[in-house]
Amino acid sequence: MIETIIKNRLASELNVEVFLEKPSSKIESYVVLEKTSSGKRNHLPTAVFAFQSYAKSLYAAAELNERVKMAVESLILLDEIRGVSLNSDYNFTDTTTKEYRYQAVFDIGHY
Repeated sequence: MIETIIKNRLASELNVEVFLEKPSSKIESYVVLEKTSSGKRNHLPTAVFAFQSYAKSLYAAAELNERVKMAVESLILLDEIRGVSLNSDYNFTDTTTKEYRYQAVFDIGHY
């Protein structure tokens, strides 16, 4: 499953925990990845992933987001990945819970 391949790679590259869903316990900094859609182009699978970087301050969330973007771009080195393209990234602070986060959205082609 492409989600676990990406999660494991990011966990090995970043110095924060990486989750497939938001953890129930409070952690200072972490990343949540979510596959928001998938499809096929020329019979090859593609997916759109959102990577949410959580941290204790807006600056720290922005800084973690930059590290996440570099780590996601390095996925192209894996045999299972055939393309990585940044769609967008932006401040995505949760105004309800007051948790600072940034979100980076990538289009990822895989096998």
